[in-house]
Amino acid sequence: MHHLISILSKPDNVPIVLMLVLTIFYTWHSMSRAARNDRQGSPDEAMLSDKVQVWPYLVKVEFLAALLVMGLLTVWSITLNAPLEAPANPSLTPNPSKAPWYFLGLQEILVYFDPWIAGVTIPSLIILGLCAIPYIDVNPKGNGYYTFRERRFAILTFCFGFLVLWVSLIVLGTFFRGPGWNLFMPWEEWDTHRVVALTNVDWSELFGVPTRRVDDSLNPAAMAIGTATVLAWFSLGFVFYLWKRKSDVVRKLGPLRYSIVAGLFLIMTALPVKIILRLTLNIKYILVTPWFNI
Repeated sequence: MHHLISILSKPDNVPIVLMLVLTIFYTWHSMSRAARNDRQGSPDEAMLSDKVQVWPYLVKVEFLAALLVMGLLTVWSITLNAPLEAPANPSLTPNPSKAPWYFLGLQEILVYFDPWIAGVTIPSLIILGLCAIPYIDVNPKGNGYYTFRERRFAILTFCFGFLVLWVSLIVLGTFFRGPGWNLFMPWEEWDTHRVVALTNVDWSELFGVPTRRVDDSLNPAAMAIGTATVLAWFSLGFVFYLWKRKSDVVRKLGPLRYSIVAGLFLIMTALPVKIILRLTLNIKYILVTPWFNI
């Protein structure tokens, strides 16, 4: 495990380790506060209308937090050297060549999707989804206090998207991706000469239907299988709508807002499905077309 310890102690990775510790702590803290509030019951309107002045309460806390962070960064800069490397050399590319930690999640997604999906579509959908939250949130409860009972779907969706689909990909790209962007377990040494032979398989080939014909043209049967799979996945939102159309939540959302929520949720959950298929069955594409591949 000395190799893992050396990776964790690198100046580049120390902030990531601290981020993981803080993420775990604040997730636990918020959930414990929510559980306590749920046991005590939701606060009434009188408690929610009770306000605290910005001065001196908030300003004082922010000032103390600024002093604490400044002291921490001062000690940090003295004890840890800046992770600066040698000037860039076009004839000597680092192996592995990794993006900054906050982009490692996107770099990891590039393993499972084409660049137009991993670098453009997914970040755009994340931004649009965050912008759409105020317009699709129809639950007036849970504003201004911690609660889980009143916002199960929202909290679970956020935890899944942030912890599973973002933080875990950063951890995977930082601590488990070694030379050649190969996967290494924590107890394995990073071998720069390691070569892993992978046989890429498209989704239709699992059913004995090749993606391309002998003349290298696309097989319409393979396109049909991929299209049917994608449509079947997104039809789950319509099936759920028919099942729960009389529930209060679906009625409050309405058809338009429900379509946005269901579409974004299915796209988000499709990401780990594709990752699992890639890691277990070497599935490269679900759908291959002359214009784009998924």
